[in-house]
Parts: sequence; C-alpha cells; structure tokens
Amino acid sequence: MLTDRLVRYAELKPCLTAFIDTRSPGSDRKENFTIIGPGVAENPDQHVHIGIPHGFNIGGARQPPGCLNSQHSHLTNEVFVVHDGTWAFRSGVNARDGEVILEAGDVISLPTDVFRGFENIGEDTAFLYAVLGRDDPGRVLWAPQVFDLARDHGLILMEDGSLVDTLAGETPPPGLRPMPRTTAAQIEAHRIIDSQALEGIVVRSGDFRWISDSALSRFGGIEEAALLGPANPVELLPDGHLAWPHEFVLRTLRLLPGSSIPNHRRREEEVIFVQQGELKVCVEGEALKLTPGDTFTTPIGAVRSFANNGAESCTIYITRRGDQPAAPEFT
Repeated sequence: MLTDRLVRYAELKPCLTAFIDTRSPGSDRKENFTIIGPGVAENPDQHVHIGIPHGFNIGGARQPPGCLNSQHSHLTNEVFVVHDGTWAFRSGVNARDGEVILEAGDVISLPTDVFRGFENIGEDTAFLYAVLGRDDPGRVLWAPQVFDLARDHGLILMEDGSLVDTLAGETPPPGLRPMPRTTAAQIEAHRIIDSQALEGIVVRSGDFRWISDSALSRFGGIEEAALLGPANPVELLPDGHLAWPHEFVLRTLRLLPGSSIPNHRRREEEVIFVQQGELKVCVEGEALKLTPGDTFTTPIGAVRSFANNGAESCTIYITRRGDQPAAPEFT
C-alpha cells in the first residue's frame, strides 16, 4: 500500500516535452514532473505518479545550469521549495519587473495575477519542488513571445491545451483552433511586482521561525515552523511567514538524530517531502525510509509515526489540504 504513495527522487519520470516552450532556446533542456495530481502539463503523455485527488497538485522541475522556464501565470497559487541549487525568479511579462534569488531550502509563493519565470543560475543541475492549488489548477497563460518562439520551432498550442508538433508531421485536429496569443488586455490584468515585492513573498530558510511547543514539536529533539497559511490554534501554530489563505498549508519539521513523533492520525492527507537527512515513516505497522528528494503521501486516518534514526538532522516539508487542518490525534 505504501509504495503506491511513495515517489523516490531517483525514480521520477520526467517529461521533456510538457509545455509549449519545450524547444525554445534556453528552455529546451528542462525536465518537468507531475508527482501528485494532473498538474498543468500540455502534453497528454506526461506521466502522473500519483493520481489521488488531494485538493492541490505536487510537481517539480529539474533544470541544468542556464535553463529557463518561460514567463507565464497560473489560475491558482504556485509555491516552490528550492531543493538544491541557486535559482533566479523573475516577474513581468518580459521578465524585467523584478528578480529574486533563492537558495536551497528557501520558499516562494507566487500569486495568480503575476507573470513569472525562473532560471537555474547555479553551476549544477538542480531541482525545484512545487505545489499548485486545487485539484484542477487550470491552464498556463503564456507571455506572447512564448507563442512566437514555439511556432518558430514547430509547436502550436491548441485551445484545449494540447500541443501539435508540426515538425513531427502533426496537423491541428479538425474543428480545433490554436490557443489565441495572449492579448494586451490579459497582460494589463496582471500585477507588476518589483524585486522588493518579490522578496516579500519569499521565506528564507535561515529566517524560519522554529518552535518546539507545537502539537508535533513538543516531543524532544523536534522543531516545527509554519511557512504558509494563517495561525492554527489546534495545531498550536502561529501565523505562517506568508499568512494569507492558499487553500493548503506548508510546514517544515526538523528532527534531530534519535528523535521521533509517536503514533497519531490526521483528517487530511499529508504530503511529506524530504529536504535533507533520512526519515523513517511507519504507517499502520508498515515502515519506509525516505531520503532527500523523496515524496510520500500519507493516507487520511491512517496511524503514522516519524523517526530520525540517521546520524544527521532531518528536515522535511509537509503540505496539507485546507487553510486550518485539524489537530493531530495521538493514539
């Protein structure tokens, strides 16, 4: 049962042709991943690792140095956790409104009405972990120049969100029209946010407000920080750094070697992403060891416990449905 809910980092199945910019110079080497939920990929061949509805989607992007993700916007909140590397996030339809640089462990929450793109500006291939709001996050709205570059390289985005590859001899299906190029009016409806405003939607890992008296961190050797979402008294957690409602929350736990959280249940599915170290997860008597980059989703109502049996601290990020999840129920 548990292996159906586990996605190992080493076993991620990428799509190299997920979006309209897949052949655009600078964007043609990225790997896109749909880990939980359908995501927003425009290629029906994109592999979905876990199809269980969660109220949000989990995805990822792995890019070599200098690789870009073209300017676009989404219909729901988009949150990134930097797993490794150094990344530049740029705002504006032409990527000129603002820029912020993120390092490993940092988090950024991008609202719906902002054009954004990102580039791996480090020296090694690196991975971003992503959360998109709602079971159906809708489609991507691309900056106008993305359509032009795609057409120059043989790709046409259709009005139903599918891609037609003219270099492979494909032609648009009868009765299906190309997606209209993004208009000036659509661009005007987006906010302009500068570098200072971008910094305001970032949580630096060095600034996490760790506490040791939350519902989960009251056990020795454990700290918890609320990153996204409003205060939740039942979890004994204050406002997150980014406290506005997202329809999901993001927390981080840090477990020292030898620490553990005893058996408890949750009323929501919780998704665990391991940033560093090793985490032993026991669910209904079945045990798994999670390592950096692994993603695991725990069944609703199942009894679970966490332990760090490794030699170094373990840091995990946890996503749960809703702005105020129920308290953990210890058994």
